[in-house]
Amino acid sequence: MTPSPIKALFYSLICALLFGSAFPAIKTVYSHWDSRGLEISLFSIWIFAGVRFMIAGVGLLCAAKQPFIELKNTPWRLIALFTLGQTLLQYLFFYLGVYASSGSLAALLAGSGSFWWMILAPVILKTPWPSRIQWAAVIFGFIGVAVAVYSPGSGASNPLLGAVLILTATFFGSIGIIIFSKIKPTMGSKAGSGFALLFGGIGLFLIGSPAIAELPQLFDAKIIFLTLWLAFVSAMGFALWNHLSTIYPVSLLASYRFLIPLCGVIESLIILKSESPGIGLLIGGPMILVSIYITQKFQKKDA
Repeated sequence: MTPSPIKALFYSLICALLFGSAFPAIKTVYSHWDSRGLEISLFSIWIFAGVRFMIAGVGLLCAAKQPFIELKNTPWRLIALFTLGQTLLQYLFFYLGVYASSGSLAALLAGSGSFWWMILAPVILKTPWPSRIQWAAVIFGFIGVAVAVYSPGSGASNPLLGAVLILTATFFGSIGIIIFSKIKPTMGSKAGSGFALLFGGIGLFLIGSPAIAELPQLFDAKIIFLTLWLAFVSAMGFALWNHLSTIYPVSLLASYRFLIPLCGVIESLIILKSESPGIGLLIGGPMILVSIYITQKFQKKDA
């Protein structure tokens, strides 16, 4: 029986709401640290990310059926590449990008992963190259990025730097998704995401280890709660999305990816009282969302 696109849309919306909530949650962590007079350094940002992903990884591995058997049957090279792309390198840049930009702008730019996928998939997976209308949509989308970054509204301290960092993060995240397609024959979504989050989280924690003495100050009750929520978002979101990729064609799921930046922008503007959209975000935002939708709407069907 052919999988229902309606169910795919429903579960994709759940993923989008989960991932979208991460943007205001991370910005809330930063603002809470700032309100307490704590110095926010690169290392404190990375060690916070590491704790989040280690917890998420352990949670997912506990939910997986036979994760260590799957680990044994999967080439370590692929696991390492998947970990680097999906967790370590992606979030090494992502957390800095969210700090430099507003939550709403970061959420919007996170949708650029669809553009990277469209360019990288033909090179790595030998899928069909984009059509002319898709290339036109990509150009339209990057014009929208420029407009949004020019005047994103309140809450963005350095929108240009934030945009560069987040675009870099989504590049590595797209590579991670592509690598997972090679892991699927020997490792399920829960185990794959669990090991990637755990190993990547350990890597981020080690990179941020110069701030290890600050852990008691960084993790008060509010931050612990937000960390646990973000860990749940990572575990549930990645597991569900990667599981959907084993059931539905990538082209169908890709067409729903625009829901992630849309939910992220809406949730950030509702939750973060310090943020309001500027004219650039109001004009460039819809341009980016439309371009994401068009690039995936006209995606050639995969097997």
